[in-house]
Amino acid sequence: YTPEKPVLCGIDLEVEPGESLAVVGRSGAGKSTLVNMIPRFYDPTQGCILVDGIDIRKIRIRSLRDHIGIVLQDSILFSGTIRENILYGRRNAIEREMRRAAEMAQIADFIESLPHGYDTIVGERGVTLSGGQRQRISIARAFLRDPRILILDEATSNLDSGAEQAIQEALARLMKGRTTFVIAHRLSTVVNCDRVVVLEAGRLVQQGSHVELL
Repeated sequence: YTPEKPVLCGIDLEVEPGESLAVVGRSGAGKSTLVNMIPRFYDPTQGCILVDGIDIRKIRIRSLRDHIGIVLQDSILFSGTIRENILYGRRNAIEREMRRAAEMAQIADFIESLPHGYDTIVGERGVTLSGGQRQRISIARAFLRDPRILILDEATSNLDSGAEQAIQEALARLMKGRTTFVIAHRLSTVVNCDRVVVLEAGRLVQQGSHVELL
């Protein structure tokens, strides 16, 4: 990013509490930059982002991020147990809450089938697990966090069709009642969102329901 070449220009967007918003566009259109400004990975050089009418630059970063959950294209798992990886979403959660999060993410049956269950060690970045299993552990972590704002950045793009369907069902549960921003290329992810916005070269060029945009 360079100051004389803004990545986003003239973005005027209001998202209602509990609304799911899909952000689509070609690679390099500014989708990830837009959602990365919500948890303040970047701050705007002009204008502002408001949450409940408050400029997020006036909110302590830790406090802001406590209310945000993120599920990425590449799930970030750490070398340690499955239990530790799920509890990273909320360190002080009790056992029942952790297991409930795993059930909601449709990964509990798999974990309980392992010889060591939740105490199974996963390698760095979860190398001992499949892509779908890693993603569902990441979703369980987000369930445990119970965020008001959810960001899904290409959360199903690395999965085969069978794994994607299971993940889509888990994500639909996770999105319910939360303000959700979904970056996606696959139609199956976009079609169920309340609204779709289209970015082109950093500008918002279209918005509406999936049916309206078709």
